[in-house]
This record gives sequence, structure tokens and C-alpha cells, in this order.
Amino acid sequence: MKRLWLIFAQAVTIALAALFVVTTLKPQWLQAARLRDAPIAATARQIALPPAPAASVVRAGFSQAARIAAPSVVSITASKAPSRASRAHEQLFGFPFAPRQPRGTPQLGLGSGVIISADGVLLTNNHVVEGASDIEVQLNDGRQAQARLIGTDPETDLAVLKIELTDLPAIPLGDAANLQVGDAVLAIGNPFNVGQTVTSGIVSALGRNQLGINTFENFIQTDAAINPGNSGGALVDGDGRLVGINTAIFSRSGGNLGIGFAIPVDAARQVASALLQDGVVARGWIGVQTRELTPELAEALKLGDAKGVLIGGVVNDAPAAKAGIKPGDVLIRVGAHPVATPAELLASVAALKPKSQVEVAVQRAGKAMSFQLAVAQRPRPPRDQDD
Repeated sequence: MKRLWLIFAQAVTIALAALFVVTTLKPQWLQAARLRDAPIAATARQIALPPAPAASVVRAGFSQAARIAAPSVVSITASKAPSRASRAHEQLFGFPFAPRQPRGTPQLGLGSGVIISADGVLLTNNHVVEGASDIEVQLNDGRQAQARLIGTDPETDLAVLKIELTDLPAIPLGDAANLQVGDAVLAIGNPFNVGQTVTSGIVSALGRNQLGINTFENFIQTDAAINPGNSGGALVDGDGRLVGINTAIFSRSGGNLGIGFAIPVDAARQVASALLQDGVVARGWIGVQTRELTPELAEALKLGDAKGVLIGGVVNDAPAAKAGIKPGDVLIRVGAHPVATPAELLASVAALKPKSQVEVAVQRAGKAMSFQLAVAQRPRPPRDQDD
């Protein structure tokens, strides 16, 4: 009996020693054994994933502005006669319009437009629909309609269309005059006919002019991506309000380089109102050809320190010619508005009402003079000639 007790004590001592060694040097062996023997539910509790985060996470960005504006932006397909000509300034300033098909084939142009009233009035670019025999509009909700052309204004590159559908989402109009450089903006359109696309950027510059794109230029410049198919689409602010109509890009290849131009909504609203009411935009005209009066030119013509716009030519039987204005005169004021550049003179005269009277002030050979003019209506520019 004593011998058996001794054997038992030695076995227990060896077992405890082995357990101590394993616990100290290989504790993972014991953990693996416990996991093998543990119930499945207990194992699941040990490896359970943390709970999902709450769904009410505040998102950064412009999703709300996009939701407000996007339903009002449409895609436009315009069927045109075969084209044989292109605009010269497209070499640098390209219209983000669908690429031309081969010469002599019917043209199928793709652009964008913006619904500005619930009764179906749309704004787009003149170059999107110019010469089109058939204009089809597709809404963001999938509906389609034939559009009727209300009128165009080539000198600002704007056009007004009308569609007959119900429950149309009109975009809220913003105030381009309150824009500042650095403000965030979104460009919405149908680039490359891939479907409605929203791109973001900032206002890069304001009041861009003398680019040779349109006759009347006062562009909003933006770095929001504008590509072929975006013509006539919306430029909107961070609240989803329309601030411009995307029109042109600076590009040597036809693709986006980060310099796009939009017509301010204030100008677009005025043009749309005139086209809807009268079918034409009536602007003043006095019939003069102008040149910028640089200090070098003033010295060469012996005009002294004259400040204003040099009259380079006068159209026969135009208001200026009938009033007595001559080439070489320096025009310094139109009504109550001083003018110092050809662009200022153009804008001041265009703002005059046709058939009204206006006094203009000039300097002729150092002598101040004034003339009364009967303002005429600005002639509609001729369409581009074929090659």
C-alpha cells in the first residue's frame, strides 16, 4: 500500500510540473484546447463584429445642391444639315458640343439645356440648336419631348426652347452679381453622351471678355470640368441655384483643360425675357467702327491726352453719320455714361432703346463737341459663311 501511494504522489508531481512548463512556455496550447471543447455559441460570442455605425452621418460635399438642380437639366439632340464650315476661334476657344461628323453627312449634335419655368421654357446655347431641323429633349426622369424653338440670340450664344410636358422641375435662379472668385460651383450636363454628370470646381474669374467668342462677353470662368455635350448645361452655386449657362472652353484638343466659361444667369434672364416677349433681342446701334485709343496711337494722331474710344469708321446713313460724327473723332460719353474702351462703348450703346434719342460727346482736334443721335436697332449678325 505504501508503495502504491508513493507511485501516485510521483505521478501527480510530474503532471503538475508538466502543466507548469506548458503554462509558462506554450500557453497557446491550452487556449486552442479550450476553443476546441467550447460550445459553438461561446466561440461566436468571442469573435463577434462590432456594431454598425449609425446611419445619420453628416456628408460633406454638394449632394443637396445636385439634388435640387439636376432634375432641371436636360439632354438635347439636334438634327442639322451637313456642315461644311467651322468657327475660326474654335482653334483655341472650343464649344463643348458634340464632335462634328464627316463633311457632307447629316449632323447629329448633342448638348444640354436647363428648364427655367414649370410651363416648359428651356435655356440652351444658340450653337447647340442653330440650323437644326429637329430638336429632341430628354429629361433626367427619362421623359422625352420635341422642342419648339422660341428664338435665338447669336451675339450672346443663347437660345430659348419650349416643350409641352407636365410637372416640369424648374431650376431656382440665383444672382450672378453676388458671385465671388473662389465660390464653389457645379457644372451639370451630358458630357460625351454618357448621361447626366455633375462636376465641381470654383469660380476662377469674373467678367471675362475680349475673348472673341461672342459679341457680348461677360463670362464666369470656372475650373469645373466642362466637356463636349455640356454646352447649354447649368452652372449652379452651392445652394443648387442657376448662376450661369455653360458655353465654351479653352482647349487646343477639344477636351477639358480646367478653363471653362459660362454666361451669367442675369444676362440669360434678360435675353430669355426679350425672346419670349418679342421674339428678338432689341439692342441700340449707332453705326460706328471703333479702335482702342492707346497712348501710342493718340501720340501718332496728335490727339494729346484725349481719353475715350477712337472712331475708325462710320457706316453710311447710320445714326452716327447722320448726326455728323466722323472718323478720327474720340467718343468719350454716351448719354450719362463715360466710355474708355470699345467694349464699354458697345455695351452702353446696346443698352439703349431703339428709336430713342441720346447725346454723345466727342473730341475732335482737341475741341469738345456733342451730338444728338436717333438710336437705331442693332442689325442681326450674318450667319457664318460656308468654306
